[in-house]
Amino acid sequence: MVSSDQRRRQLAREKFERQQQRREEARRRTRRLTVVIASALAVVAVVGVTAFVSLGGDDKDKNDAASSTSASPSPSPSASESSAPEPAMKIDKKSKYTMSLKTSQGDIAFTMDAAKTPHTTNSFKSLADKGFFDGTKCHRLTTQGIYVLQCGDPKGDGTGGPGYTIPDENLTALGKAGKAGKDGTVTYPAGTVAMANTGQAHTGGSQFFLVYKDSKLPPTYTPFGTMDAASLKAVKAVGTAGVTGGAADGAPKKAVTISKAAVGKA
Repeated sequence: MVSSDQRRRQLAREKFERQQQRREEARRRTRRLTVVIASALAVVAVVGVTAFVSLGGDDKDKNDAASSTSASPSPSPSASESSAPEPAMKIDKKSKYTMSLKTSQGDIAFTMDAAKTPHTTNSFKSLADKGFFDGTKCHRLTTQGIYVLQCGDPKGDGTGGPGYTIPDENLTALGKAGKAGKDGTVTYPAGTVAMANTGQAHTGGSQFFLVYKDSKLPPTYTPFGTMDAASLKAVKAVGTAGVTGGAADGAPKKAVTISKAAVGKA
């Protein structure tokens, strides 16, 4: 017998999958349009002149986002943005690192184990060293079904990223998803920090989510950090305050802006 809670989570995941399909179709349209425009520019270009074309293209379904009562973490960088290589590996893969965020709602810190998530840890250190996260906001809070605060988007709307993607890592750390007849999820414990993605493998960028209450999700989001007690308390306070407008998914009522991010050895 499927419980009402299991059914609600199943419906939420199905809704999220539909959103992802629409977004992926929009990205394909954007890439096709980019190629057409680039080709046209090449035809009319004159020697010594370079044309740059920048197109937005996530085509998010705002009505779905506003009405969602539970959804998986939303996309990281759009596919059209992810063309650059990830940063060269410069960290010590045997060490642990701490990412410290100074935010408008208090300090938030979490530990990353480079032995388990070297690509993710290296990427976050590289981005933090460049000041990538400074001045960004945590744009999304979800308070039903899953309990997460999502951050790391330079655009602040769920579509931004660093211009490259990194591989998934450590996906079995939280256990295996339920077998046939189960809901296909694992528990991401409160205090976990994990990567957001587009719903496809190896599409993480700079967006990440902070779990402030145990949440069941498919094991497809790289778990790469663990918050300390004080940080978890700060994120819980944001979750308790709720979402702007009283929805279950959207911008947090307590705005969270990251003024400074730094990564160093733990």
